Amino acid sequence: MQTYIRYTVIVPMFNEQEVIAETYARLKQVMDTLGEPYELLFVDDGSRDRTASIVKEISRNDPCVRMLGFARNFGHQVAITAGMDYAEGDAVVIIDADLQDPPGVIVQMIGKWKQGYDVVYGKRLKREGETWFKKTSAHMFYRMLKSMTSVDIPVDAGDFRLIDRKVCDVMKSLTERNRYVRGLVSWTGFRQTFVEYTREERWAGDTKYPLRKMIRFAVDAIASFSYKPLKLAAYLGFVLSLLSFVYILVIVYQRLFTDTTITGWSSIVAINLFFNGIVLIILGIIGEYIGRIYDESKGRPLYIIWDKTGYGEESADNAGKREREAERQGILR
Repeated sequence: MQTYIRYTVIVPMFNEQEVIAETYARLKQVMDTLGEPYELLFVDDGSRDRTASIVKEISRNDPCVRMLGFARNFGHQVAITAGMDYAEGDAVVIIDADLQDPPGVIVQMIGKWKQGYDVVYGKRLKREGETWFKKTSAHMFYRMLKSMTSVDIPVDAGDFRLIDRKVCDVMKSLTERNRYVRGLVSWTGFRQTFVEYTREERWAGDTKYPLRKMIRFAVDAIASFSYKPLKLAAYLGFVLSLLSFVYILVIVYQRLFTDTTITGWSSIVAINLFFNGIVLIILGIIGEYIGRIYDESKGRPLYIIWDKTGYGEESADNAGKREREAERQGILR
């Protein structure tokens, strides 16, 4: 294994046995053209198929391949985090295993990095092979998130990006549990730019982000970078209280000064259900934030690694040197 690594490519994967060999082949083809030392760091997020064994077999013939195996499924964003924790390259690239993000774009990212940019993210011009609903919801989500936070999080950009070594070291110091990596990278600042590309259709296998996970991901993103939902809950509560007070005055006026008779319970039940629903929504919003405080207070590790492939004494020593150097510069806590 090389004692010096120029590039690290992090590939989070979960049940990707149909595509992972092709992913490796395309990444290797691209990285070999650079003529500089690199590592392909695959992070197995608790796969239940042959994904991990396929990567292990590949690593026997390629010393540039490494793998971290989680004890269970900890989530895509945590897998990326683990990759950054173990990355040794001067430039770190994050790319999914499904080949929707073309590996050839990495060369363009590296070109921008060599011009002096610290973060180079991929900006999607088109999304091939995705439903109208997913395209529309993603378009709306990115713009809603941008309007709700003071952090300049790029729209139409995913986790596919390159970050400089110093950005990676800062990311390692961020220990929050409900992670939205692309937002955290934007939060760090540094000099950022983008390269445009067309996101391709999935090469093989099924999506690992069904609607339920997409909603959870969106909630994590909003709650991690904005407290406006809490303010919205307060505003909504104030408006509804005001309307309720006005309605009470109307009822009292009708009772004392008119002959209007209020009959039936349907309207009362409907109003009660409406207001109770609003109260529960507000409590749910508050609960999302309280739940995150609870998660942070437990202090459990973000992930548990049960298997490492391709890590020898030489590699561990190299990683240790980098960490000590970062601590000396005051980057890590």
